[in-house]
Amino acid sequence: MGKYSIRELEQLSGIKAHTIRIWEKRHKLVSPNRTGTNIRFYSDDDLKKIINVSLLNQHGFKISKIVDLSLEELNRKVAEISNSQTDTEIFIDQLILAMIDLEEEKFEGIVTQLSQRFGFERTVLEIIYPFLEKIGVLWQTGNINPAQEHFISHLIRQKIIAAIDQLPLPPKTNPRIVLFLPETELHEIGLLFFHYVVKKEGFRTYYLGQTVPYEDLKAICAIHKPRYIITQLTSVPPASEVQNFLNTICRDLPESVVLASGYSVKKAPLTLPANLRIFHNALMLKDILAKLKTV
Repeated sequence: MGKYSIRELEQLSGIKAHTIRIWEKRHKLVSPNRTGTNIRFYSDDDLKKIINVSLLNQHGFKISKIVDLSLEELNRKVAEISNSQTDTEIFIDQLILAMIDLEEEKFEGIVTQLSQRFGFERTVLEIIYPFLEKIGVLWQTGNINPAQEHFISHLIRQKIIAAIDQLPLPPKTNPRIVLFLPETELHEIGLLFFHYVVKKEGFRTYYLGQTVPYEDLKAICAIHKPRYIITQLTSVPPASEVQNFLNTICRDLPESVVLASGYSVKKAPLTLPANLRIFHNALMLKDILAKLKTV
């Protein structure tokens, strides 16, 4: 069971902590527990209720009316609103609820519905990414247990791989891109999505995936001579070593343009070699590649 502070409830639901306390005292909306040292905390059920109440409240329902609804009525009204709206925040909240309950069918249904409505790329950019950022607070504080983390990562990974498989194989004569994560780097979802984006743009891709030994990267590049190399540095190398790591790739593979992204890249003050470009999201990646095509 998750344990959430009121500040975490605020971040996940969008409802101010002060408002949550008012609802709690005036309407008995939730009933926090206390630790042995008398610190208040909220449960998974409290989080789900706050998210759903927040959704109804934002769509014109008065809190005095919401608290009179049964759980079944509350869930039904939330479903009605979700089915009729295009506000991405609603769908992010629904994904959070599916993750908490480990409801694979619900998660699959939401992502499939959104992909059909908005297209897969927009779904990832506007809903999946913000969802991952929003629940980052739970990963950082340990309020998502390993089962929930593996559950959600696995489902998102499956969706991206399935979308990649549906794309046509670009001709061998098209520009080549190698995508890799450095040795011991396991955070793959971002790189997988970049793979989808560049393959959709018509690039011939060579996806090496997680924890690639550097000598193996050089061997692949010697064979296929890619025009571009894409990597994402999330946890390795540490920010203090990012400059040296990127300098080494750019020096050893001078015929390729290295495109680097990730948390470690954001944190590091970098001097860019001539064949290095930095990007922070898929839109920036597409823009950089479009500009390089004209050079």
